[in-house]
Amino acid sequence: MNEFDIRDLKNIFGINSFYLKCFLGLVGSFLLTYISIPKIIKISYKKDLMALPGERSSHNKRTPNLGGIAIFYSITIMSSICAYELFSSYIFLFSSIIILFFIGLMDDILVVTPNKKLYAQIIASLMISIGSNVRIGSFFGIFGIETLPYGISIIFTVIIFIFLINAYNLVDGIDGLASGIALLACCAFIFTFWRLGSINYPMIVLALTIIGSLLAFLRFNFNKKYKIFMGDTGSMIIGFLLSFMGIKFLNLFLILSPFGTPIYHLQSAPVIVIAILIIPIIDTIGVFIIRILKGNSPFRGDKNHMHHRYLRLGLDHKKVSLIMISENALIILTAYFLRHIKVHLLLLIILTLGLIFSFLPLLITKSNKNKN
Repeated sequence: MNEFDIRDLKNIFGINSFYLKCFLGLVGSFLLTYISIPKIIKISYKKDLMALPGERSSHNKRTPNLGGIAIFYSITIMSSICAYELFSSYIFLFSSIIILFFIGLMDDILVVTPNKKLYAQIIASLMISIGSNVRIGSFFGIFGIETLPYGISIIFTVIIFIFLINAYNLVDGIDGLASGIALLACCAFIFTFWRLGSINYPMIVLALTIIGSLLAFLRFNFNKKYKIFMGDTGSMIIGFLLSFMGIKFLNLFLILSPFGTPIYHLQSAPVIVIAILIIPIIDTIGVFIIRILKGNSPFRGDKNHMHHRYLRLGLDHKKVSLIMISENALIILTAYFLRHIKVHLLLLIILTLGLIFSFLPLLITKSNKNKN
């Protein structure tokens, strides 16, 4: 008897297998996360596995922080069923996720040193970039740079993976923000992958499994009675997968036709990816600049993040998250509608908008003080 394949359901129900995979990936990951989180919360209280409020925290009570466990296994289970092509084509993808899962879980439970987290991120990034050849191979003419030598490409890709993983981790400071940013990014990637053909269907299904899991997680992240955080376990995995999708998007424009010309052409592709992930990127860069200007280590935690500035205006977590997600969406739309202008001009516009939104709360605070 032949092994069952999800594509056989097309013959059984008369449903296009791609749409079925999308539905199962989205709903399956939602249900797995939704069902498992209450059990994780119960165990967290029983075993006292909590995130404690500190001087840099935006929360004021002990809260379970192992939501990343549910996010991890719902995404991996449903994507391995519905987007199995990814794991067969990129054999080190699952291994990289496993490494980040365990180092994140150790940090959420025991707290590991930053060096150990960095080593794990380097190993995971090297595995996916070398083992599965998921790397940034070109600058698309930005700063006059086109194709990158292989060694430089690997080094640069690892740096980008590490930067984006940690940037996403740093933006996870208030309820709903990291999840909302990821949901928006996944929707943007789904739109771009959809427009570029059926070759990208597995990436769309992967994005939908992330969306399903995060929608279920948000139900509890905003719940006062059964509240939970995604922790480093969740944030590092989501940051890694968003980076993976961003690099895969760039690689589409390096595929050559039999005539040696690119099948797809979009010189602004790197700027589109930057726009999709602009809030974590600009927040991390801004925080590092402020810390350096103050004479502090760029890796020393403080309350100079973008969401901290909005909170100081008296807004609650939900309003701040909605504002920052809306700003990110506006920048994505700007990049999309201006994608055919000169790439350096578009990059300048996107970064300028990001900086304006980042320091807008400070301008509002200063304006209010002047009025008083």
